[in-house]
Amino acid sequence: MNTFVLLKVLTNMMVPPASLAVGVVLWLVMRAVGWRRLAATVLGLSIFQTLILSFPPVSGMLMGHMEEKARALVAGNRPCCYEAIVVLGGGIVPAAPPYTTMPELTDSSDRIWLAARMFHAGAAPKIVVSGGSFIEQKGGPATTEAEAMRRFLLDLGVPDDAIVSEGKALNTIENIRNVRDIVKGARVAIITSAYHVARSAKLATQGGLDFAIFGVDWSVPDDETVWWDVWLPSVRALGDSNVAIRELMALAFDRRGESLAP
Repeated sequence: MNTFVLLKVLTNMMVPPASLAVGVVLWLVMRAVGWRRLAATVLGLSIFQTLILSFPPVSGMLMGHMEEKARALVAGNRPCCYEAIVVLGGGIVPAAPPYTTMPELTDSSDRIWLAARMFHAGAAPKIVVSGGSFIEQKGGPATTEAEAMRRFLLDLGVPDDAIVSEGKALNTIENIRNVRDIVKGARVAIITSAYHVARSAKLATQGGLDFAIFGVDWSVPDDETVWWDVWLPSVRALGDSNVAIRELMALAFDRRGESLAP
C-alpha cells in the first residue's frame, strides 16, 4: 500500500460516516471486554461528531474558511493570456466498462465547463486535462479521467488538437508534477474547485509553476437559500464538512508537496 492510499484511508476513517462505523466497532469491542463507560464515551463522541458536521452552519463555516483563502488567491486574475489552461482532476468519473460505458459528471464538473468557456474566449490555445484511474483499461470507452474530460470538452466544442491529455496522475501532487513536465515553464491558468484552490496553489508554487489559479463551485450565501437548507442537518452539509476538513488537514500536515521542488 503506497503513502497516498494509506493517507486516503486514514483521512476517511477520521470523518463520518466511516468514523461513526469505527466508533460502533470500538463500542462493541470495549463492551465485550468490560469497558462499558469508555465504550459509551467513544460511541457518544462518534454520534456527536456526525451530528455536528451535518449542520449547515458548521459546514458553511468550514467551507467559508477555505473559500476565504481561495478568494484572496484568485483576486486580480487576468482572463488572458496563457499558454495553456490546466484542469485538475476531480470533475468527472471515467467509465468503467462493461458496468458503465459513459463518463459521469460530478459536483466539480464546473472545472471542465469553465475551461471550455475560457478556451472559447481566447484565454489560451490549448487545454491540459489531468487525471488518471486506479482501474485503467485499454480500448473501449473512456477509462481515465483525462480521457473522460477530453471527450466532454469535444462535446463542448473544443477541437481535439487543442486538448493535451495527462492520464497518469492519481492525486493533486501528481497532477502538478506531470503538468509541469508538459508545460515546460510556460504560464498557465489552473482551474479547480474553490475549496481546493488553496492547496492546489501551494503545490503549484512548490512545483515551480508559473500560474494563475481560478476557482469554481463557490458556496451560495445563507440568505440565498431556503431556511431548512440553512438550519436542518443534511447529507450535503456532512459531505461539505468532510471535504473542508480533508483540505484543512492536508494544508496543515501533508508534507509530500515538498518533493515537487524543482
